[in-house]
Amino acid sequence: MALTLVWNSDAYPDISPEWIPKLEELLRIAGEAEGVHEGEVSLSFVDDETIRELNREYRGIDRPTDVLSFPMEEDLEEMPPVGEGPLMWGDIIISVPTARRQSEEYGHSLEREIGFLFVHGFLHLIGRDHDTEENEREMFRIQEIILQKAGLKR
Repeated sequence: MALTLVWNSDAYPDISPEWIPKLEELLRIAGEAEGVHEGEVSLSFVDDETIRELNREYRGIDRPTDVLSFPMEEDLEEMPPVGEGPLMWGDIIISVPTARRQSEEYGHSLEREIGFLFVHGFLHLIGRDHDTEENEREMFRIQEIILQKAGLKR
């Protein structure tokens, strides 16, 4: 089994199905960088109100955000051993309106911003965090390497 992307086919209207191969490439590159070669990642694109509701319900923060990650297992030790059943890493949810605003603010394409948020979400699913300055630097360094390898430059 390979590392695969399962995405909501009723995607947000601004997200072209033509972007999915790039997101699959990002997932493959990120998986290789982190030593993750099997499993599924679910991806959904939503509006600000939907992500705000999820952010409020699951994080207690009543405002939209750019990306949310919901790991299948809070403790990675609880994941089934490779080859012993389905390996579902979890769900990534991206707010397209927020991604659009951020892409304009940062002066790069929406495709790059979506790619950045997807990689960021994936790294959270597999246990990376930016809870300290050192962890944040490392996580953002890894994200930038992955985006560069996929040709999504600033």
